[in-house]
Amino acid sequence: MPSPYLPNTDTDRRAMLREIGVSSAEELFRDIPEKFRQAHFKLPPPLSEMELKEELRQLSNLNANLDNYACFLGAGYYRHFIPSVVGHITGRSEFYTAYTPYQAEVSQGTLQTIYEYQSLVCQLTGMEVSNAGMYDGSSAAAEAALMACRITRRDKVAVVSAVNPRYTGVIDTYASGHNLPLEKVEPDSDGLPSDCACLIVQQPNFLGYFEDMEAYVKKAHDSGALVVVIVDPISLGMFKPPADYGADIVVAEGQALGNPISFGGPGLGIFACRREYLRQMPGRIVGKTVDVDGQPGYVLTMATREQHIRRERATSNICTNEALVALAATVYLATLGKNGLRQIAELCYHKAHYAADAIGRLKGYSLVFRQPFFKEFVVRCPTAPRQINEVLFKNGIIGGLDLSHVIDNGMLLCATEMNTKQQIDKLVEILEGVGNGA
Repeated sequence: MPSPYLPNTDTDRRAMLREIGVSSAEELFRDIPEKFRQAHFKLPPPLSEMELKEELRQLSNLNANLDNYACFLGAGYYRHFIPSVVGHITGRSEFYTAYTPYQAEVSQGTLQTIYEYQSLVCQLTGMEVSNAGMYDGSSAAAEAALMACRITRRDKVAVVSAVNPRYTGVIDTYASGHNLPLEKVEPDSDGLPSDCACLIVQQPNFLGYFEDMEAYVKKAHDSGALVVVIVDPISLGMFKPPADYGADIVVAEGQALGNPISFGGPGLGIFACRREYLRQMPGRIVGKTVDVDGQPGYVLTMATREQHIRRERATSNICTNEALVALAATVYLATLGKNGLRQIAELCYHKAHYAADAIGRLKGYSLVFRQPFFKEFVVRCPTAPRQINEVLFKNGIIGGLDLSHVIDNGMLLCATEMNTKQQIDKLVEILEGVGNGA
């Protein structure tokens, strides 16, 4: 029976075989051993749509669905509330199926949403320019390091030791391809080597607490290096934006802005900088103009990648931006507004501090750091965090990240607006039980 998915007719196939210079499909595939030509797959019998849907539902129930589990795990991807309007907008066919906006005249909707996204990122970070987005936060940080090297004409990258180790790993991978050494800087180090192109700092850092950004900015600028800041975008609803303390380049993981965790992806690499560095920025930038009739229109203003300009002058070979994820972030920020984002940030802050205070009073538990923090904190546990997480999981709770490899019995916990008081109290109760039995 002809396949409904293959449009070629017998006449088409004969024409193709004749052009190739063979008489039949068997002759075409004769170099493949005969035993591999007709594969026999051990597949179950077919199911109806109703039966298949039920089977998939049962399989999905094997996952620890966050609708059924309380989650206190963060470390880079976070569970935040997503207003229903986000899905309504991103699910529209003109956005959901749109391809990259090469032709401005037929891509006005997509271009406008990217323009609005860029504007919101600039408002959020206080920076002057934003690009259309990168793959994720870690690749944005790596591209920022390469950009700093181009601007300063230096060939070394410095990363503060408290930056997310996964980010550091990606930065190192990017840098190694350009033969750029990576140097880790401890928070209490006196200065920065004079050959460093940039200092990369995370605020708040991977361990949850806030860094002394003014000191880092002074340290970097005194040596002629740029400052790259990795931020939590939700925290900017409540705390000082990076531009206010002198950041040169700002990057972030934008997943928290209206996007689910989705097993760790896709993400959104937020990327913003000072206007003077515009032409060294990777990716692309959408601008607003007017057409011949004086009506507003949107265009790709800058696209400094190797496909658009001479390869040797390209700033990056990044070939896309996460447009649909960026659209979700745009709708999320526009829906919440300045006051709504502040409210989300305050809920995260207060719930995390409520949890930290309660856990810190438990026998055998202590807070490792005393610096101010936002929504994540490190607890030293009386027993191995792996064992504690097993107990929590059996009680419908996804616990924190095990940091025992760097902090003895350390666990990184996170609380967002999604964690109820009842969930936090249950977490504390179970931790207390584990501590009493240790």
